[in-house]
Amino acid sequence: MSRFSKPLIILVLAGLAGSALAFDNFKGLGRPATPAEIKAWDIDVRPDFKGLPKGAGNVDLGAEVFEARCASCHGSFGESNEVFTPLVGGTTKDDIKTGRVKSLQDGSAPQRTTLMKVATISTLFDYINRAMPWTEPKSLKPDEVYGILAYLLNLAEIVPADFELSDRNIAEVQQRMPNRNGMTTDHGMWPGKGIGNGGRPDVRNTACMHNCKKEVQLVSTLPDYAADAHGNLAEQNREVGQARGKVTGAPAEKAATEPLSENARVSQLASATGCMACHGVNNKIVGPGYNEVIAKYKGQADAEARLTQKVKAGGAGVWGSVPMPPHPQLSERVFTK
Repeated sequence: MSRFSKPLIILVLAGLAGSALAFDNFKGLGRPATPAEIKAWDIDVRPDFKGLPKGAGNVDLGAEVFEARCASCHGSFGESNEVFTPLVGGTTKDDIKTGRVKSLQDGSAPQRTTLMKVATISTLFDYINRAMPWTEPKSLKPDEVYGILAYLLNLAEIVPADFELSDRNIAEVQQRMPNRNGMTTDHGMWPGKGIGNGGRPDVRNTACMHNCKKEVQLVSTLPDYAADAHGNLAEQNREVGQARGKVTGAPAEKAATEPLSENARVSQLASATGCMACHGVNNKIVGPGYNEVIAKYKGQADAEARLTQKVKAGGAGVWGSVPMPPHPQLSERVFTK
């Protein structure tokens, strides 16, 4: 915010001045943001490293912080594929020399990792700094972010085990990023004079308007047993764009005339509160399936009270190392269903 160019600010202010009368009805509402509030949000780090905070962290510090704050989702060495795709792997020493990851070109790696794809180290710092850990974003100190990044770079053999990453040497490390030369603006997604190819499309083709197929052959379908495993798919898609989710729940007209069963009401409630994102009915997703929870706590008199407290407070260890974030906002009505 504070790094906007002066010409842009002047242009914006000029436009607002002409529209000032439109805001007369809102006088007295709100207040200007304080410098401290602006500083708290103005944390982005650019590829030229503007905005980078001062600090330093070595590989050992990063390993310690990563194990405590990151390993539950990414694995101890960034290799986990349980919650998120792996962070490290698929790069070679030759990639570090050329700045172009070969496995991205020949498809030799079984899966793309973060360090295979990312071109700028500033992107990694910026994302870790403002969005991690998943359950506590913006809670890491700058030195911890430097340490975590140094640890990941060491796992990829980009820096040695005794390396300390800092705001003073991060630009030098950028010159060793395996895919630093993997970005291009030479395509139709970058319009404008002097950027890419000026907005011309990537491909040229002529629409087929004759000899069109009269019938469409389906080669892939959603199995019946999986159709409603996570609730009504049509209700879980944004109402924009061309793609729409398949209706896997009761049709709207039927639901309007027929009362829902108890199971249907519980399923709707679980979907509305976000539970189905991590828990399937008959299968594990991130957390256990509801059938597993029922089997584990069946016959226990205090099961309802214990599970209510666990959902509200969050926790980890009962079903594995992946933590469940707390949900203190859920009312007692949710748990009594």
